[in-house]
Amino acid sequence: MFMRKFLSASVLAGLLLSTAPAFAQTVGPAGEAATPSAEVTLSDADIAALKDKGYKAALLWHTSSDFVNAVTAGAKDEFARAGVEVVVQTDAGFDAARQRSDIETALAAKPNVILALPLDPVTSAEAFRQAVTDGSKLVFLSNLPADYKHGKDYAAIVTDDLFQMGKQAADALAKAMGGKGKVGWIFHDATYYVTNQRDNAFKSTIEKDYPDIKIVAEQGITDPARAEELASAMLLKHPDLDGIYVTWAEPADGVLAALRAAGNTSTKIVTLDLAEPVGLDMVKDGAVVALVADKAYELGRTMAATGLKSLLGQETPAFIVAPALTVTKDNVVEGWKESLNRDAPQSILDAAK
Repeated sequence: MFMRKFLSASVLAGLLLSTAPAFAQTVGPAGEAATPSAEVTLSDADIAALKDKGYKAALLWHTSSDFVNAVTAGAKDEFARAGVEVVVQTDAGFDAARQRSDIETALAAKPNVILALPLDPVTSAEAFRQAVTDGSKLVFLSNLPADYKHGKDYAAIVTDDLFQMGKQAADALAKAMGGKGKVGWIFHDATYYVTNQRDNAFKSTIEKDYPDIKIVAEQGITDPARAEELASAMLLKHPDLDGIYVTWAEPADGVLAALRAAGNTSTKIVTLDLAEPVGLDMVKDGAVVALVADKAYELGRTMAATGLKSLLGQETPAFIVAPALTVTKDNVVEGWKESLNRDAPQSILDAAK
């Protein structure tokens, strides 16, 4: 799931660096304090003020995936409550030029609210400028166009509670290890504030809260395809690792392959985001002990509510975060549904019976 958001390292250069100190909480691209998504709601009076006005919305997504589907469902349900029609929905296929074309297409429909994940800060800043000029209320998912000002150019950034995702991963791995042992830390070796905060939160939580757990091996990764190779090297040097943290689910699958190739049945894995291979290993009592995910449906609901509150002329927080969710074998069916607003893959449902 993480790859729905992962762009090149240059895309978000100048935001929060991976070399920054450990974060005490999730902060926005310019250090904004986070507002919990639960605090962003439409009142009955808001709904009444929005209905029967002919307001329209556009969803300009960066790609298509289970995650995007869940965000879309949350947004559409919230718009429907207010009688707002979604007139345009696009998928840019991670192509910034295509996204620019999508924006031009959407503006022809004159949407009052636009929800989007900008693919490139510089390109997106120019591409969304006409929407700002036209008076559309912009709500961004995770990323922000360069030099855009809150309250003037956009209503809010909405994203995961990044610190909590990393912290909950640390807590879950520590619990599975009995609060002691040796850990390997496989982090995303790029400047990207989403993964940097999540990874650093895991590390800082282990160092602060679990004195009997030591991070004895660290490995940066940029290409998920190299995960098995890098994990094999880590295990060769540290065959007695009790646990490994992996920055997101796709490379975690490679780490699983490395453990299997080494005949290792004792090292435990925790990773972030939901995916079928690691989820199936978890429910089969394999190496994976927990997956920490975001609540994608809640992200969509919050984005829509924020855009509509802005449309009503209400002040909106600059940076909003949706809760993190720890998914284990015990709650995998409920957790998958809560995160993605869909059932877990059939293979996982069958194995969880």
